[in-house]
Amino acid sequence: MGLTGCNDTQTTTPTPPLTASDAKAFLEDVQADIYKMQVPAAHAQWSYATDINVDTAAVSAYMNEQLSTKVAGYAKEAAKFNGVEMDADTRRKLDLLMSGLTMPPPSDAKKAERLAQISSELDGMYGSGTYCRTEGDCKSLVEMSAEMATSRDPELMLEYWKGWRDVSVAMKPLYTEQVAIANEGAKELGFSNVSELWRGQYDMPADDFPKELDRLWGQVEPFYQSLHCHVRAKLGEQYGTDVVPQDKPIPAHLLGNMWAQTWGNIYDLVKPEQEMSVPDVTGALRSQGYDEIKMVKQAESFFSSLGFEELPDTFWERSMFQKPEGRDAQCHASAWNLDDKDDLRIKMCIQITGEEFNVIHHELGHNYYQRAYNQLPLLYRGSANDGFHEAIGDTIALSITPKYLKEIGLIDEIPDASNDIGMLMQVALDKIAFIPFGLMVDQWRWKVLAGEVTPENYNKVWWELREKYQGVMAPVERPADAFDPGAKYHVPANVPYTRYFLAHILQFQFHKALCDIAGDEGPLNRCSIYGSKEAGTALNNMLEMGMSQPWQNALETLTGTPQMDASTIQAYFQPLKDWLDEQNKDRQCGW
Repeated sequence: MGLTGCNDTQTTTPTPPLTASDAKAFLEDVQADIYKMQVPAAHAQWSYATDINVDTAAVSAYMNEQLSTKVAGYAKEAAKFNGVEMDADTRRKLDLLMSGLTMPPPSDAKKAERLAQISSELDGMYGSGTYCRTEGDCKSLVEMSAEMATSRDPELMLEYWKGWRDVSVAMKPLYTEQVAIANEGAKELGFSNVSELWRGQYDMPADDFPKELDRLWGQVEPFYQSLHCHVRAKLGEQYGTDVVPQDKPIPAHLLGNMWAQTWGNIYDLVKPEQEMSVPDVTGALRSQGYDEIKMVKQAESFFSSLGFEELPDTFWERSMFQKPEGRDAQCHASAWNLDDKDDLRIKMCIQITGEEFNVIHHELGHNYYQRAYNQLPLLYRGSANDGFHEAIGDTIALSITPKYLKEIGLIDEIPDASNDIGMLMQVALDKIAFIPFGLMVDQWRWKVLAGEVTPENYNKVWWELREKYQGVMAPVERPADAFDPGAKYHVPANVPYTRYFLAHILQFQFHKALCDIAGDEGPLNRCSIYGSKEAGTALNNMLEMGMSQPWQNALETLTGTPQMDASTIQAYFQPLKDWLDEQNKDRQCGW
């Protein structure tokens, strides 16, 4: 046929197969390149968060798009090493790179740009959102939240509740578009959708993770039901059982919080009737002349007492402690490390209250964690799982007990154990009330991201889940086009929420382990690790691991077990649980 030998002039050298050392070289280059862009992107994001305007928005959106596109490109490239045999450390870094994007942009440049633009727009809508009662009388979220915390006027609370949810209606088409684009990006990375990407970040198969969450919720649910039952009965006494029916979920506007996620602001309505001396931390802070800086300095000294190094001078120069005059800023408290080394900062609009005193300790927990792992390779600079980051600060805050408050001079004497019911009630109203909310936000979002819930049912399914897990209902019929999930910062900002659920479980587990190490033999709820260098060393040993190993190993380093366990919660709150059971014995519980 005359065809033999026709390839003599076209010899091609076959590409050698990829090796483990190729993967290592790839990762070195990637980490150096990402770091180079990550730092200016973080500065742009900080500028926007602390000064929302058209210029900072444009720069932040551009930098964010450039960085996420770069990371997405590298994530896709990492997939070419999927079949290559290599050591566990290199494999872990590749896996982290592939699953590190929250909203992965597709390779189509126009769509990637649009994704970044939507993200910036949603952020801006939330950050600058207001509700106007009349012309000239407009309220920010901070102002409405402050009034809802103390108001006992159901009409006013309902007005603010509805008013804030008007802000999120315009987000819905943008959010829907964003989900569609990000799902394209996730498919390019080899995931079926963003839901699978999010659920797959926990060192276990993506489909097993929700089962693990249900197991943990099962350990907490009986106690939550007792708390819910008592709170509903007391709200019924306050507002009438026509407003708060005793066999239905609780109307969401009456719990002292814009999202009914924590209930501490209605403590005065549900507290035990016996006379108790619960420390008034807010009063003490104010009477002792604490300002924003002094509150943060005191929180820093907690960490110093555990043996941690003091915060750098730049922390005090560059952080945002108050709402800036004359410009929009995101007041949502957050902790930052802008250069992944020592440029640590917090961003808060601090109020002089006991609650904010706790929040500051929490935010600094993030900063000390960020600093503990800052020597690791870039891809390992993060918490063992995202719940760990939230849990560390909360664990510290659990040590803000009367024992600690007395040591730092905020109170003169430690109330005796008969006061514990009241103090445990305060903690439970914030932490136990939060747990089902912490669980349901991503239950909703995973369904949305997986396409199981379509836009016309976004709101319907949101309220179904809130009723199922929290026993909380919308106080009025919600319009079909409402987008109530968007009224919660983490939804338009695309911050995964399961971390907060995990944090509320882990913090009690961490607290018990640290109290044991500190040698505190009293009741768990009265323990403070303040001043224990042993506890500080044990904590730091876990923090320094960052993401370098599966979270189960990090957990075992501190607690001696690789399994998350919510049973510590029962031990911590036992006196309150016994008291609630007594209160509820003639009530109909459940909804």
